[in-house]
Amino acid sequence: MEKKVRIGFYALTSCYGCQLQFAMMDEILQLIPNAEIVCWYMIERDSHEEAPVDIAFIEGSVSTEEEAELVRKIRENAKIVVAVGACATQGGVQSWEKNKSLEELWKTVYGDGKVKFQPKPAKPVEEYIKVDYRLYGCPPEKRDFLYAIGTFLVGSWPEDIDYPVCVECRLKGNSCILIEKGEPCLGPITRAGCDARCPGFNVACIGCRGAIGYDVAWFDSLAKTFREKGLTKEEILERMKIFNAHNPKLEEMVEAVFQEEVKE
Repeated sequence: MEKKVRIGFYALTSCYGCQLQFAMMDEILQLIPNAEIVCWYMIERDSHEEAPVDIAFIEGSVSTEEEAELVRKIRENAKIVVAVGACATQGGVQSWEKNKSLEELWKTVYGDGKVKFQPKPAKPVEEYIKVDYRLYGCPPEKRDFLYAIGTFLVGSWPEDIDYPVCVECRLKGNSCILIEKGEPCLGPITRAGCDARCPGFNVACIGCRGAIGYDVAWFDSLAKTFREKGLTKEEILERMKIFNAHNPKLEEMVEAVFQEEVKE
């Protein structure tokens, strides 16, 4: 009898929407013959966070000292670590205002309330540990989860998506919200995989799947287009930071666009 793959699902600071997305999948039942779910508090109260696993799925941003310690323990006990969703991969919307002090943010949210956890500025999981693979989105697509876990179970490795939402828009024949409607759509810099769901309903992409990797997210080019449409630097940064606040090149590239404007 083959040994079952041991799987754990772990939650940090988030809305728990990613876990709920997976917990509601009928396909999860097909895992049972091949996998043992060691930790998943949403569906199993008797879970064990410190038990060794083959694959660890982590949802949420690291926002407390306790969570930072937890992800380190998960990394020690897991062969493969997968960051799941916008919070785990990009820090989530809770890290949007990372330029404000923790004290100011804490006061805004909790006032004088007492919380037992030691807070930290919200950050992606990979700021603390090595992440082997990422499932993007808010929440991720079901097919992304099935594809990833399916390849892991057969001893293979899932491919990453390296093209923008605009590709999916073109394939679906959508009219361009950025060019034809003049709205600040983040499709040109956002990782595809959602089948251009929002643009398909004439809603501008806000970048929930995060910027394309491999240094091909051209924030500067898109910022120039936004500037030509009348957006200020502050408005551009505010929109791009919703799901990309921790991208190391975002502010630098947008700032360069407006420095060019001064020179002109």
